[in-house]
Amino acid sequence: MTGGLKVAVLASGVGSNLQALLDTVHGVDGIEIVAVASDKPAAAALERARAAGVEARAFPAAEFPNGGRSERDAVMAEWLLSRGVGLVVSAGYMQLLGAEFLSAFPDRVINVHPALLPAFPGLDAVGQALDYGVKVFGVTVHFVDSGVDSGAVIAQRAVELPQAREREEVLTVLHRIEHELLPEAVRRFARGEIRVASGHARRVLVGP
Repeated sequence: MTGGLKVAVLASGVGSNLQALLDTVHGVDGIEIVAVASDKPAAAALERARAAGVEARAFPAAEFPNGGRSERDAVMAEWLLSRGVGLVVSAGYMQLLGAEFLSAFPDRVINVHPALLPAFPGLDAVGQALDYGVKVFGVTVHFVDSGVDSGAVIAQRAVELPQAREREEVLTVLHRIEHELLPEAVRRFARGEIRVASGHARRVLVGP
């Protein structure tokens, strides 16, 4: 992708994936994180962004009592577009993004999820997996669509944890994978190496 890639990150909590992106891809090979948005004004991710000199803004639901999520999405999309954002990364953002927001960034919104989709979508994926008794866990980076973790898969990585019993034990391992897989997806996107196959909306081609 000539001219570099401006990236926005959406996060609701601590922002460890944001930090991984700041540490590994921000300012490298034309990639620049230019905005961080959250639905939580107290989210630590916003402070991580500001500490790195990245503009950060909260969009709490209380500010949109009449228009609700659709109004918030519209305002947030406008803010990101005004900064020239070419890729939106949902990294621990705990709100669904509506069709209007997604249409502003067609095939340019990706998410990282702590499970091997399509297994265990939605909240508490690791808890779901533990309850099911799986022995193999994993991480998925995928395009975001209007469903719940239902967009086309970009990349996945599995890990065997046959003795795992606790969420934190599994999450510690999965976070390390997320912090590698998500930046790699952003790098590949910036190089134009991620594209949806012609005639097959669920098949994502990754590579030169």
